[in-house]
Amino acid sequence: MQIIAHRGASGEYPENTLLAFAQALAQGADAIELDVFAVENELIVIHDAKLERTTNGQGSIYQHTLAELASIDAGHGQTIPTLWQVLQLIQNKCWLNIELKGANTLQPLLTLLQRAEIELGFDLQTLLISSFNHPLLNALKAARPAIRTGALTASLPLHYAAFAAELKAEAVHCDAGFIDEKMVKDAKARGLKVYVYTVDSKDELAQMQQLGVDGIFTNYPAQSRQFLGL
Repeated sequence: MQIIAHRGASGEYPENTLLAFAQALAQGADAIELDVFAVENELIVIHDAKLERTTNGQGSIYQHTLAELASIDAGHGQTIPTLWQVLQLIQNKCWLNIELKGANTLQPLLTLLQRAEIELGFDLQTLLISSFNHPLLNALKAARPAIRTGALTASLPLHYAAFAAELKAEAVHCDAGFIDEKMVKDAKARGLKVYVYTVDSKDELAQMQQLGVDGIFTNYPAQSRQFLGL
């Protein structure tokens, strides 16, 4: 079962910052998950469209210029990173799950990935692009069929993992509060990986291991590895 650092090592460091991502790498995470919005055609790494919860900024990200956003404190002296900065940091050291949050993120992503391939030698097979916006994933697959995708759900769908298979996704990303044995079996029968969010406690980790999921998103990668005996 793979350990995916949810917004980096976000239980101990400011979420979605370069510090949290560097610590996730240091803690031996198999992968890092992060969230992106687009501002001025640049992908920035932040979970909320509003700044108050994770930074000392105020209002919507869309009310600020890219330069203004870069000057905001995201905790521990960290700033809101761009996705390009994260790609430079990771450099194929682990695989990366990019969650598309804003509806305007597709074209900036395609442009950035092309640049990463050329300038960084970035291996796109180390990427998994996910979203709750399923039409966005569909459009991504149409534009770049080789890019791996993960279909997010916050519920237990009536037809289980059928929606993810319809999207030609490689994985289905499920809420820990809804995942069950039937969902896991259905997804696996369709050739899908099953990744579950957000799992931090020892009991939940044991439950996910028993269900046979492929990976868990955790805020505490080192602790989760220790609990699992990895």
